[in-house]
Amino acid sequence: MSNATIDLPKLYDAAADFMPLLGTDYLELYVSNAKQAAHFYKAAFGFQSYAYKGLETGSRELESYVVIQDKIRLILTSPLKSGTDVGKHIDKHGDGVKVIALWVDDATYAYEEAMKRGATHYMKPTVEEDEGGRVVRSGIYTYGETVHVFVERKDYNGLFLPGYRKWETPSYNPEPTGLKYVDHMVGNVELGRMNHWVKFYQEVLGFAQILSFDDKDISTEYTALMSKVMSNGNGRIKFPINEPAEGKKKSQIDEYLDFYEGEGVQHIAVATDDIIGTIKELTSRGIEFLRVPDSYYDMLAERVGNIDEDIEALRPLGILVDRDDEGYLLQIFTKPVEPRPTMFFEIIQRKGATSFGKGNFKALFEAIEREQELRGTL
Repeated sequence: MSNATIDLPKLYDAAADFMPLLGTDYLELYVSNAKQAAHFYKAAFGFQSYAYKGLETGSRELESYVVIQDKIRLILTSPLKSGTDVGKHIDKHGDGVKVIALWVDDATYAYEEAMKRGATHYMKPTVEEDEGGRVVRSGIYTYGETVHVFVERKDYNGLFLPGYRKWETPSYNPEPTGLKYVDHMVGNVELGRMNHWVKFYQEVLGFAQILSFDDKDISTEYTALMSKVMSNGNGRIKFPINEPAEGKKKSQIDEYLDFYEGEGVQHIAVATDDIIGTIKELTSRGIEFLRVPDSYYDMLAERVGNIDEDIEALRPLGILVDRDDEGYLLQIFTKPVEPRPTMFFEIIQRKGATSFGKGNFKALFEAIEREQELRGTL
């Protein structure tokens, strides 16, 4: 399906949205050292200290730090002893996203409806309370060992979740870098499993498929993949799902599946209102980005037409541009932020565009292949 011919209102209307899902509540990453990871996300990405759970709060097995930036909330969780499920997850997959938490009006109803429609149980509806009120959470599995947790917080006025206390670091709080909210999250699945998970999101969560890319859309001389984009009815939650396609060499999806040792979240796309300012700041803090050849910018104006930004300001930063019928977008991708070549971030600014940068796929994938070649995994 071409980006230029989609009818997004009609496609979003196809989503049953029976829960409904109100937005992304938080993302929980299992990491080897939560304290150091929290410092990294503060120093490099501009997140702020927010909440803590650990030995001082009565948690004897796990320690978690919550960092925030605008509407983005990350929980960074590590084990405090051997033999925990969190530790086993990290041993197998390395650091990465375990929980994609979805904000709902009724976590019990969401769980019961999902289970009735074929979901696999992760967490039964559980009431958690403190002086701030009550939160109800429940959860189901999605691809790999990734889970969706439904969070109902309409009767809660506390800090974050029961069990957490305020975490303050008065001597060190770097300025935010302009990141606003989670735009979308991409999952990588095994060959032949993309349509299975498309069906899962349609039938279990009431999503609609709004875009589809095949190996003709996303390919280079050496590698290819296929992708379908799922969205809930209000368009606030979008999950592209990738699977590898046949190519001459090992694709980025194959590399991810090999090193993550299974299916999981490939990248988190976060939105900004000023991508030039954000990327300048992130670069100054040591974040490394994929770079396309300088020649990409020589034909950019011809390909995307007039844009507000000066192309010569985009060129040294490596920011990509694409256009659809609704407008245009600017985007750039970090290199993997973990030791394994698995999870990375996309920074995106939408100037009306509702698509995902199809016109940049070839240049982007060639940039990824250059990194794979350096790693010896192409």
